[in-house]
Amino acid sequence: MDLRIFTEPQQGASYGTLLAAAQATEASGFSAFFRSDHYLKMGDVSGQPGPTDAWVTLGALSRETERIRLGTLVTAATFRLPGPLAIAIAQIDEMSGGRIDVGIGTGWYDDEHVAYGIPFPPLGTRFELLAEQLEVLTGLWSTPDGETFSFDGAHYTVVDSPALPKPVQPGGPPVIIGGGGQVKTPRLAARFASEFNLPFSPKDFFTHQVGVVQDACRDIGRDPDDLVYSAALVACVGADDAEISRRAASIGREVDELRENGVCGTPAEAVTRLEEWRDAGAERVYLQILDLDDLDHIALIGTEVLPQLS
Repeated sequence: MDLRIFTEPQQGASYGTLLAAAQATEASGFSAFFRSDHYLKMGDVSGQPGPTDAWVTLGALSRETERIRLGTLVTAATFRLPGPLAIAIAQIDEMSGGRIDVGIGTGWYDDEHVAYGIPFPPLGTRFELLAEQLEVLTGLWSTPDGETFSFDGAHYTVVDSPALPKPVQPGGPPVIIGGGGQVKTPRLAARFASEFNLPFSPKDFFTHQVGVVQDACRDIGRDPDDLVYSAALVACVGADDAEISRRAASIGREVDELRENGVCGTPAEAVTRLEEWRDAGAERVYLQILDLDDLDHIALIGTEVLPQLS
């Protein structure tokens, strides 16, 4: 099982904090460091010092890490135009030596759009935006050198683009699509994704949703095994009960709730929990680390949990 670290910096993290967490992730042996793409805090936290831009952050981290993959869970299609986004991601892919993954979705958090003047159309329109962004992103990245790319959509039109710069990764970075929808999301994942992710859901629903996505792959003649199937779970691991309780309190959660819904407990308990997810079909898990000042948490999981699952 592949384990990755996933962070939520809109809850309160400077670039320096994220850099320390990313370097701890690399030093602890994890395969990747991911961050959310949000512009506004959620819940009863200060959110200080304020949001950081996901792709500016990843561009900087690409120069200050060496091995780990870097990516978003997930970029909102409402935030950026697809052409400039394709350029930015291709540039960061080159800066990183080909270590970028792109999680992208419809966007869902109305308040952050209002707070920063970003249009927030109805969900059906946002799915249209997402589908067209995927067409443009993958089209630009996969256009052969010397040829041009055009696309005529309801929301975006691209005419004779030179489709430059090209990412280091042939055809572009792996695309991650996720969610619990039963029709549109599986179809988009089957068509465009290298990975399907379902965050913060029960194991039974994860297994069900993987089956829906696999059926969508078969419907278009794609081998379902082409995709990686992943989950995201909050992590709260401690050497003993006192440390587990302290870490739960620091993120405003209850231990019993975390044991039920996340990866919570001693390292041995965490291994058992992750093995259950592996048996449910999860090939990769993103461990959500909410206290980014607690680098010992990342190190503990890397030392005591990761080696038993790799």
